[in-house]
Amino acid sequence: MTTTHGVPAAREIMTAGVDCVRTDQSAADAARLMTDRGVGAVPICGPDNKIKGVITDRDLVVKVVGQGRDAGTFPAGDLNQNEAVTVGADDSAEHILETMRQHRVKRLPVIDQQRLVGMVAVADVARALPQPRVGELVEALSYE
Repeated sequence: MTTTHGVPAAREIMTAGVDCVRTDQSAADAARLMTDRGVGAVPICGPDNKIKGVITDRDLVVKVVGQGRDAGTFPAGDLNQNEAVTVGADDSAEHILETMRQHRVKRLPVIDQQRLVGMVAVADVARALPQPRVGELVEALSYE
């Protein structure tokens, strides 16, 4: 469903079939899931199946391994953000760009009716936007 302005919607550019790591699983479980799926981030879901945040490969390195914590016992749920940032399945690539810029993130869970339906990455948005907007996206996400 392309939006009214001809810009693709999240459901058209996302990766579908995404698995969550549960808050009661370990950081090592999250790392295995990323490895098995060949991805750099996975959503964290609570017992209510709602998204609590996203764990990135960088989170695992900096917040777990780099701190000398045992990934096998460190709870994935402890890597939650205070508020999960998501986009809707019918949100435009431009809206996704603005959300990524505002929250300084490169990957976002896509939800439809509170249900996880996919993940959208900066590369997906870059392919969907007109050329001048791609430069804005790269500039917005080039932070330390």
